Amino acid sequence: MRIVKFVIMYEVRLWIALFRWVFRRPVTLPPGTVPFQYSGAVTMILAVLLIVSAIEIPILHLMLPWATVRAISLFVGCYGLFWMVGLAATMRVYPHLVGPAGLRIRNSITLDLPVAWTDVESVRVRPRSLPPGGQTQVEDGVLSLGMASGTTVDVVLARPLVVPVKKTRGEPVTQIRFHADDADGLVAAARAFLHTEVS
Repeated sequence: MRIVKFVIMYEVRLWIALFRWVFRRPVTLPPGTVPFQYSGAVTMILAVLLIVSAIEIPILHLMLPWATVRAISLFVGCYGLFWMVGLAATMRVYPHLVGPAGLRIRNSITLDLPVAWTDVESVRVRPRSLPPGGQTQVEDGVLSLGMASGTTVDVVLARPLVVPVKKTRGEPVTQIRFHADDADGLVAAARAFLHTEVS
């Protein structure tokens, strides 16, 4: 039942994001908050998948001899095409956020991880490649939230912190690594707030 609820909510939020993206209705941000995108690393991959899917739909429609199967194939193909556009929209509508309250690390609608500035010791630019094992990895207290098998920003925590990410299995982490397209800009914005906190 929990899985069904998750799937339904995921679909609803995806289509809401697509609506916001198409009609240019971004989510209102708190004052002083700056958004940073992360979808650039996977834009080319998504574009290729969209093109392949768009070509596949009419080919299957011509090849299948049964009218009912053709109709089902057309529906599934078009739905899948719009779904991928919706996925791209979620990444644009829900960017990383740097603001007075802290840092919010995001990945589409599957991850929204707030980190308060009081929990952050330092933030730095550090491009890294992830080893095989998925986009989310945990090793020696380091949580890596990759995009296209890589991260560009390191967040060193002021103290071990338990974060709501399943792969941590409830164990505290001491560092969080993630990808941002403009890593330099994000780090500069974050450091400005960190210095304010220290002062």
